[in-house]
Amino acid sequence: MIMDTMPVWLPVALPLIGALLIGLAGRWPNLREAVTLLTSAALFALVLRLVPAVLAGGRPDVVLLQMMPGLSIRFTLEPLGMLFACVASFLWIVTSVYSIGYMRGHHEGHQTRFYVCFAIALASAIGVAFAGNLLTLFIFYEMLTFSTYPLVTHAETEEAKRGGRVYLGILVFTSIVFQMPAIIWTWSLAGTLDFTPGGILAGTAPPELLSGLLVLYIFGIGKAALMPLHRWLPAAMVAPTPVSALLHAVAVVKAGVFTVLKVTFFVFGLELTGSLEASEALMYVAAATILIASLVAIREDNLKRRLAYSTVSQLSYIVLGAMTANAWGMIGGGMHIAMHAFGKITLFFCAGAILVATDKTEVSQMRGLGRTMPLTMLAFLIGSLSIIGLPPLGGLWGKWYLTLGALEAHQLVMVAVLMASSLLSLAYLLPIPLAGFLGTPPEPAESGGSQPHRGPGQSPGRVIREAPAACVIAQSLTAVGCLVLFFYPDPIYALLRSLVGAGP
Repeated sequence: MIMDTMPVWLPVALPLIGALLIGLAGRWPNLREAVTLLTSAALFALVLRLVPAVLAGGRPDVVLLQMMPGLSIRFTLEPLGMLFACVASFLWIVTSVYSIGYMRGHHEGHQTRFYVCFAIALASAIGVAFAGNLLTLFIFYEMLTFSTYPLVTHAETEEAKRGGRVYLGILVFTSIVFQMPAIIWTWSLAGTLDFTPGGILAGTAPPELLSGLLVLYIFGIGKAALMPLHRWLPAAMVAPTPVSALLHAVAVVKAGVFTVLKVTFFVFGLELTGSLEASEALMYVAAATILIASLVAIREDNLKRRLAYSTVSQLSYIVLGAMTANAWGMIGGGMHIAMHAFGKITLFFCAGAILVATDKTEVSQMRGLGRTMPLTMLAFLIGSLSIIGLPPLGGLWGKWYLTLGALEAHQLVMVAVLMASSLLSLAYLLPIPLAGFLGTPPEPAESGGSQPHRGPGQSPGRVIREAPAACVIAQSLTAVGCLVLFFYPDPIYALLRSLVGAGP
């Protein structure tokens, strides 16, 4: 029995074991970071071993604790969860490599605590991915919130503490006031919290009540950052850049939109969701979030805050896809989880590399930076084009299938919103690498910072001064990933198609 169930729960347990070992190795930085890298690589290998069984139609399942009939701590492997687990576990490896260069290059303190909390956060994310019911998902969802709070407040400055309060306050508020009552209400209606293809709520209550329940869930999943419950995400930008990458690409926001898809498909079911009046209303809330957040991003001069509002906008693509309540929308939402993860983590890696190498944080300071940091600016360009959704970058595919979902739902307004959002993302992202490569570097007095040493014969602004090698390697890998995912999206599509059945 133990050997049969071990592959299901071991990917959740492994990062927790790694967190313990990282803490024990804290006095020896090289050993601590080696444990981090080995644990992240081992987790990815374990997750990959589980994919073939799920693709073949298997749904491995284990109940860890049965409290009463229909109420248990349970892990169940299914295609959507496997996709999230694959993305999170792979990007943990890359983020770990990046963190080593960033944390050392930026001379950050409390590095052992950082790596320990990071490992616990990944265990929480895998727990969310493998959750077999709403209770298990809620436990790991909250565990993810509290394990990332020390990361958000890592600097321990007043600004960091203030950002941490906003972060924790909004996420805990939405969970307690909206999500927990929704889960209890679901239990009272259906008598179970288990995730079931096709849903568990059909016929349990009048449509008006089920519409209200759907609204509770969507706003209760605060990590999806729907407006007006989005402020925690920009507030969390006080964290070190590897933490921003964790929040935006590896775990936190992806856990939010993953939960939206999971609740839509396994709790309500696509047919019921599409029949509820609330689904169209929530679609318009998502559309408004997409456009408003994009307009705010254009006005932000701080690079990380601009990227944060970009994420708020992009997350609502996935909420919109879920509310179209059809197979194309589900495939598009799942595809966008993976594609956005690679594009956005590349952008945050580049933002951190710029900070480490130049101490620059504002978009207005990027002029000419491509001449001294060409690899970083090239990676930023690739990540930007992927987020915009242009070929040959992977970001195209999420928007492609989401558009098909909107067309199938006869929502031409949503198609227009998706197109307008791409134009807006072009407006707030593309000027950064263009200014970096084509702009004139500011004079030392204008830039407010010291200039790198130039040898004989070297012209101003052309001294190569990239961030530490670990940062450059990590951002290059994810940038290449954006390209690879355009040409080879089939593994992701196969997982998502197996979720929706014979599908489109």
